[in-house]
Amino acid sequence: METIQIIALAILQGLTEFLPISSSAHLILLPKLGGWSDQGLAFDVAVHVGTLSAVVWYFRCELLKMSRDWGVSIVERRMVGESRLAWAVLLGTIPVGIAGLLLKDLVETSLRSPLVIAWTTIGFGLLLWWADRQGKRVRDEHSLGWGDVLFIGAAQAIALIPGTSRSGITMTAGLMLGLERAAAARFSFLLSIPVIVLAGGLHSIELIKQGSGVDWQALLFGTVLSAVSAYLCIHLFLKLLERIGMVPFVIYRLALGAVLLALYF
Repeated sequence: METIQIIALAILQGLTEFLPISSSAHLILLPKLGGWSDQGLAFDVAVHVGTLSAVVWYFRCELLKMSRDWGVSIVERRMVGESRLAWAVLLGTIPVGIAGLLLKDLVETSLRSPLVIAWTTIGFGLLLWWADRQGKRVRDEHSLGWGDVLFIGAAQAIALIPGTSRSGITMTAGLMLGLERAAAARFSFLLSIPVIVLAGGLHSIELIKQGSGVDWQALLFGTVLSAVSAYLCIHLFLKLLERIGMVPFVIYRLALGAVLLALYF
């Protein structure tokens, strides 16, 4: 891989993993538009490790409390402190885990079309705009009931379709349930942790089976860049979200979808 490709893809992954604009779509499209060869499975795993490390480090205090209270809740068989939020994250991950196993081949073949990405980018962008406009924005993530969590988890499963955006669709679902923007974003980011772990684990198994050579220098460089860009993205997004809302991201999605339709329709 060329250095410019490593830099572009790693930063792109770090930014788009947590913004509501679809990281998978951008990682599919950039090599096509740039005329680059596919970056390969090893690099995809590396940049996802970077984004995982960023979100874990950003929420490290919350995750420590959640893990501690989750363990206590198992021993005492009752909800303790942040254990409810920890159980919510685990429950919300189940739908995407099941869907990923059942639809893996379809997602990695037929649904990687630029036209699919174009329509999902536009359609779910408009849904995000509607949810942001109509949502009451009066709740935080601690008020979520189990039905709410399953609703957001089911929405997350839809994000297996490229162009949907995992963060975008989960924030949309949260806004539809009346969450504040920052609360919808925080729960979306927490939900990303087990999803990235599961996806990275599956890809790592595939990589081991392939047994191909690995450019460790490129992987390390990509991991660090994606981690730094992802951390900055999370910090700035949460800081500015209440001020700017979702409209800038909706506009970007509509513009990107229109460009893709013009190029590939």
